[in-house]
Amino acid sequence: MRKKGQLIMLFGAIVCICAAALLSDEPTAKPASAGVVSAAFERPVLILDAGHGGADGGCVAADGTPEKGINLSIVQTMRDTAAIMGYDVICTRESDVSIHDEGVTGLSKQKKSDMDNRLAIINGYDNAVALSIHQNQFTDPQYSGAQMFYSKKSEAAHALAEAIKGRVVSTLQHENERETKPVGDELFLLDNAKCPMVMAECGFLSNEGEAQRLESPVYQKHMALTLLFGVNDYIYNE
Repeated sequence: MRKKGQLIMLFGAIVCICAAALLSDEPTAKPASAGVVSAAFERPVLILDAGHGGADGGCVAADGTPEKGINLSIVQTMRDTAAIMGYDVICTRESDVSIHDEGVTGLSKQKKSDMDNRLAIINGYDNAVALSIHQNQFTDPQYSGAQMFYSKKSEAAHALAEAIKGRVVSTLQHENERETKPVGDELFLLDNAKCPMVMAECGFLSNEGEAQRLESPVYQKHMALTLLFGVNDYIYNE
């Protein structure tokens, strides 16, 4: 028990170092102790999916900012922090691209090919946890707040969604009362993923105030770290 407690304390210290480094403008070296934590804990592969990309911009804020870049920025921070913490991280995309097969033409066909290829990446690992990052939009601009979606077929995905939601509410959005939402085949990746997977709608670009926050690089880092800590809560309390 003493050894486990020491490892958890060490893990927490590294998380604090990562957070401080990512929320500042100063570069920092990878902590030498990260390897110790990696060796002490066996984690699943963390698969991060930045929604949309390339010609598919996703939903758009009032000022014309598409969600695809916000999604990617959040994923990049999660990727870099999780790697420092000792995770094996896989990203479905790491730049502003669609990952459809070469030679596929037409936006609808490219989107289908892109989704098929994302699913192949997600299902390519036996021990994994996946998180897809998106932004929300609605016709009524009053709505705001992050919401987690998961496959109704997966109790593990439900637990992951609740863990992430708990972190978002306790850290960033104290007034957020949105429930985690089970879905069926209307969300292709969640319905077909073999591992626990959640789609995180981080907020509403149709809400002017929330859009301004989501477009802020600092808030994007806050959101990324919050989501990652929620994943940690799921993994270490499983």
